[in-house]
Amino acid sequence: MIDADTIAEIIATYQKHGWILRRVLLSAAVKEKIGHKNNLFGKIQVADSDMDAAWFSRPPKSGGGPWEIRYLGDPPFALLENLDETDAEFENALRDVESRLSRATAAQRIGLTSASTDSKLNILT
Repeated sequence: MIDADTIAEIIATYQKHGWILRRVLLSAAVKEKIGHKNNLFGKIQVADSDMDAAWFSRPPKSGGGPWEIRYLGDPPFALLENLDETDAEFENALRDVESRLSRATAAQRIGLTSASTDSKLNILT
C-alpha cells in the first residue's frame, strides 16, 4: 500500500514536468494510512473511491487538453486522454477513464498474483 512520502514524490515528479494535480481518488485504507500528512494534496478535494489514483492535467493549448490519471498502487500505471473541460460530457469522460483504469489495474493485480498460466488472466502483463 502506498504511503504519503511516495505520493508526494509522484506529485512532485508530475509537477516538475508541467502537470497540475487536479483530483485525487483514495480508498479508505490509504486515507487512514496517510492521515493528514502535511496537507499532501493542497486544496485538491479527495474523493472516496475503491482505487487510489490522482488526476493531472496540462494547460490546454486550444480546445481540450491532456488529462492523465495515475494509479497510486503497484505496479505504476497511467492512462492519458485529451479532454475538454467545457464539454458537457467532461465528467462522464473522466468516469469512463477511471473505470478503464480500475479494470486495467485489477487485471494486472490478478495477473501478477495468480499462479495460473492462463493468458486470459495476464491481460496487461
